[in-house]
Amino acid sequence: MATEATTATVAVIGAAGKMGQRVSNNLVKSDFTTLFSENSPKGQELLRELGREITEGTEAAALADVVILAVPDIVLGAVSETLVPVMKPGAVLLTLDPAAAYAGLLARRADVHNAVAHPCHPSVFLERTTKEEYADTFGGIAAPQEVVASFEPATDAADPAASASASAHALAESVIRTMYAPVVDVHWVTVKQLAVLEPTLVETIACMVGALLTEALHETVHTVGVPEKAARAMLLGHTQVALANTLKGDNPFSDACLIAMDYGRESIVRDDWKKVFDDAELDKVITRMLRIKEIKR
Repeated sequence: MATEATTATVAVIGAAGKMGQRVSNNLVKSDFTTLFSENSPKGQELLRELGREITEGTEAAALADVVILAVPDIVLGAVSETLVPVMKPGAVLLTLDPAAAYAGLLARRADVHNAVAHPCHPSVFLERTTKEEYADTFGGIAAPQEVVASFEPATDAADPAASASASAHALAESVIRTMYAPVVDVHWVTVKQLAVLEPTLVETIACMVGALLTEALHETVHTVGVPEKAARAMLLGHTQVALANTLKGDNPFSDACLIAMDYGRESIVRDDWKKVFDDAELDKVITRMLRIKEIKR
């Protein structure tokens, strides 16, 4: 297996998809040899327009030191069943979301390492200094972001953790930093911990709150009748203050605000909401996301 980024080969499976394009756009700027695989005719046409040569999936997987599965979660299991058997011993299978890995859907081989890496996206508190950084709300273009990842070394006795696994881990981090660049830091956790972060912390809670704010804005404008520009200005500014005060401790809320916050919690938030952090609830949401009957363990 290649141990240096300059000699490593990376295969992007699903290279014409939304995330496939994002990671590919950064990989083509690097010293990695990058192979692009895409099944859909429309996606293949897009790759050709981008000047990217198409390699058949099993061929790409057989040649690569790191195989990135940039395909929808619901097909990860089937795609891995096809590609993992042809991968090189000591290669790394890298997925972009933890759900399938947590659910036990990915094909496994004792001599193949497994990694998952999910971008944190640029922080709401990121100090942006250029127009490009302001425009990059998702990350991976100009605005620095952090990444959370997990790494499970191969279990084959012929691949001792102290040598080959350490090299594979280092290569995986190099690929992760490249495909999500610019990256501030990579935080290493377990697959389960990554699944608690995504979906529970950021999708079940944070993204849901974002959608709730949008619904609240709609009610304020279209039901109550407040002018939209006034409502939007008030909401966006106070959202920034609310996050700064609660997550950074910048300023204390006023006594009146604390009373209104208590009323909001009583009126909107269920008393048992923290159950979403229970293992059974994590399993429930992931089975829904992957459209499966149960978690395989």
